[in-house]
Amino acid sequence: MNLVRIFTACLLLVAAGTAYAQYQWVDKDGRKIYSDRPPPADVPQKSILREPRSSTRAAPRPSVEAAASAPAASTAPAPAAPTGTDKALEEKKKQADAAEAAKKKEEEQKLAAQRAENCRRALLSKASLDSGVRVTRTSEKGEREFLDDAARAAEQQRVQSVIQSDCAK
Repeated sequence: MNLVRIFTACLLLVAAGTAYAQYQWVDKDGRKIYSDRPPPADVPQKSILREPRSSTRAAPRPSVEAAASAPAASTAPAPAAPTGTDKALEEKKKQADAAEAAKKKEEEQKLAAQRAENCRRALLSKASLDSGVRVTRTSEKGEREFLDDAARAAEQQRVQSVIQSDCAK
């Protein structure tokens, strides 16, 4: 029984919240009208009793009496179109561009540091290959094997290409 009461109370709260965001006005016959849409244009402003808070109206509507006394071809000036740009939007764009430039610069610095490290290692490898000392490497099986002349020449070519690509200034 308590669950039903709680559910009913919650339902009433939700319904009250949606009812609050409605229009209320008195029509020409004196009846109160409730709607989620704005009243027709022929309803005078003084007859509108309630509007939602988020209601955005371009301009206050003239009353029926004012509309009747106004000339048929009224030339109301059109609202001026915004000519300036949004300063907050420009500021956000500048900040985004600055952040992107900083990120790009950081990536370039990381890449330059990696190239410098590759260059240093390639120069050390070239020095050991050119020294004539027997060079060993570990095979896929984990065994130590010595480089023969063909493998040494291939390794020297590989190291030379790394030097040319990463040590060039």
